[in-house]
Amino acid sequence: MKQNSFNKISGGITAPKGFKASGASTGLKANDQLDVALIESEKEAVPAIVVTKNAVKAAPVLWDDQIVRKDKNKIKAIMVNSGNANACTGSQGLLDVQKEAKCVSDYIDCAPEQVIVSSTGVIGVPLPVDQITSQIPVLAKKLSKEGEKEASHAILTTDLVPKTIAVETEIDGKTIHIGAMAKGSGMICPNIATMLSFITTDACIDQDCLQRMLNIIARDTYNMISVDGDMSTNDTVVVLANGLAGNRAITESNIDAYSKFFEALYFVNETIAKSIARDGEGATKLIEVHVKNADSIEDARILSKAVVKSNLVKTAIFGEDANWGRVLSSIGATGVEFSPSSVSLTFSNSKGEILLLDHGKPVDFDEALAKNILNEKEIIINVDMGDGIYKSVAWGCDLSYDYVKINAEYRT
Repeated sequence: MKQNSFNKISGGITAPKGFKASGASTGLKANDQLDVALIESEKEAVPAIVVTKNAVKAAPVLWDDQIVRKDKNKIKAIMVNSGNANACTGSQGLLDVQKEAKCVSDYIDCAPEQVIVSSTGVIGVPLPVDQITSQIPVLAKKLSKEGEKEASHAILTTDLVPKTIAVETEIDGKTIHIGAMAKGSGMICPNIATMLSFITTDACIDQDCLQRMLNIIARDTYNMISVDGDMSTNDTVVVLANGLAGNRAITESNIDAYSKFFEALYFVNETIAKSIARDGEGATKLIEVHVKNADSIEDARILSKAVVKSNLVKTAIFGEDANWGRVLSSIGATGVEFSPSSVSLTFSNSKGEILLLDHGKPVDFDEALAKNILNEKEIIINVDMGDGIYKSVAWGCDLSYDYVKINAEYRT
């Protein structure tokens, strides 16, 4: 097995040099829970962004996409609130975003266009922007390396746990750090999800190179997860690179540096994507679907996503029922052409592996072993199409009684 060229470290979003964070409470969430976060880079950072493909985009998404794609614009800070999505709020929503950005810029000495703004929470409710801006002086004063813990909690909605990761690797004799924090639990479905993911790095990297890299990584990580099949209005993934590690700028022409950084950045985002699927609303199990030997990479992606999106598969996994026919049915409904007589299916995890379908033929299997495998918190569904050479992985979770309860009572 190939050994990683990077190491996991502590520190989350502030592990890279020059990044600080903080969190505070504005009253957007009940019981004085943390609900606003601020991230600042000591030096202006090169940005890359991927946002939701939903035609209904929240005001912060429109703002962020615009300022990141503005020629040669660099980013100094990220301002995030939970408890209100600032989506479907009309022209006032965008004015509120601009007010937030202006207020942050006043306290960290940058232009408003250098402030990313993100929101998550209930859709269609006017943003109480003055509640948020009243806490920006507090956030600015509290900025620190240790503030990543408060920041990672402040962005959560129905999430049960914060989602953070950090790694380090060596490039050109310099130690490069990458850190991340994210939120996401419901309305999770490609493309991207109701999730916010913020990644920081002290690497020096060409902006176009970073953007192309993020596009590739998002396609194979965030766009391969599903909790409930609903696409959100606020999905945003942002990477900021401030260059303080002092390495030569990473470009696609420097194969060694590019490969090392890509590998580490991919791991960070894959870890975050899996943690979002694992923490799906009401979830009790992580489902990982491996499709191999498909006719094309696109076919493999479609097939693997179809399995994690299937409510019948998700409920079977929740009930610990090895009902493999639901898996076969879900891939058969995709429109992808394949021969059912070529397909093989197994369920597996640390408790073992059980063959359920062998080249289209049902297999007598040990129900006790199947139950033992499905009783675990992580379930791998392996689908061998038997037709080609291409493969893909998707992640999802089971569908429990609690999912309905959480979403039936979301606003109350």
